[in-house]
Amino acid sequence: MTATAPAAPAPPRAPATGVRPGTARRRWTEHGLVFTAPFLLVYALFLVWPLLLGVKMSLGDDNIAGTDSDFVGLDNYAEALRDPAVWSSLWHTVWFTVLSTVPLVGMGLVLALLAHHLRVVQWLWRLSWFAPFLLPSGVVGLLWLWMIYPSDFGLADLLLKSAGLTPGIGWLTDTRYAMLSIVLTTVWWTVGFNFLLYLAALQSIPPHLYEAAELDGATARQRLRHITLPMLRRTTGVVVILQLLASLKVFDQIYIMTGGGPDESTRPILQYVYDAGFTGYRIGYASAVSYLFFALIVLVSLIHLRMTRRSREEAAR
Repeated sequence: MTATAPAAPAPPRAPATGVRPGTARRRWTEHGLVFTAPFLLVYALFLVWPLLLGVKMSLGDDNIAGTDSDFVGLDNYAEALRDPAVWSSLWHTVWFTVLSTVPLVGMGLVLALLAHHLRVVQWLWRLSWFAPFLLPSGVVGLLWLWMIYPSDFGLADLLLKSAGLTPGIGWLTDTRYAMLSIVLTTVWWTVGFNFLLYLAALQSIPPHLYEAAELDGATARQRLRHITLPMLRRTTGVVVILQLLASLKVFDQIYIMTGGGPDESTRPILQYVYDAGFTGYRIGYASAVSYLFFALIVLVSLIHLRMTRRSREEAAR
């Protein structure tokens, strides 16, 4: 009979702590806190803390001199709601949003359709329609100031004079044309972003859908109506909400081109916040106005989100 080897000793058991070794470390890394901690720190330092500090300032009579302020509660908010200048500048902001959103969304779709179907030097069309979006606001404002300046060296007046029409239209000095001129500048400047979003969505539509529709005898208009536009519904929703938010926050081009004039007919709400805080030295009041405007933007976003969710539920049925 052969002797059997002795059994190997059993490994020592871990202490009965209720948690396996390494579980805590795995839980830490599985949640990604190790990787997101630097971003969360920067986010809290540069966004959350200023947000809370702004709320504190809106509840006091802070001024730009930095002197001690007294707590006034909701008085700044009540004053803002009674201030006719707030409602006037808010109306200018809403009116600019209405005038600019429709052409920016529509032209972005049309330009994307053209660039998607044109087979000749596609890169040139895409570059020419997207390039203005890369320009900074200062360059755009000064460029269009030169183009529509009502004088002998303004490009618009020179074209009108060469066509035999009457030059000297106050593009930026007449209340009838100032806002339209700013809208025209904004459309030329920012339509490239919507164009790029629509173009990417068009390229993601499966080609076999068009091939099957063409075999069934569908015309180009029918393919556009029953295939292209429904497939772009989600992209249109994204473009609309992004455009609404961008238009509501308008400031740069108006401040550069008109300064809110003439007669404050183009002053947006953000410029009023700037004027109240840095010209009127009322930081607390300006903070209250800005937070009321922030609440309006959140409300618009929630309404659009609700409408989008409802349309998706109806489409799923």
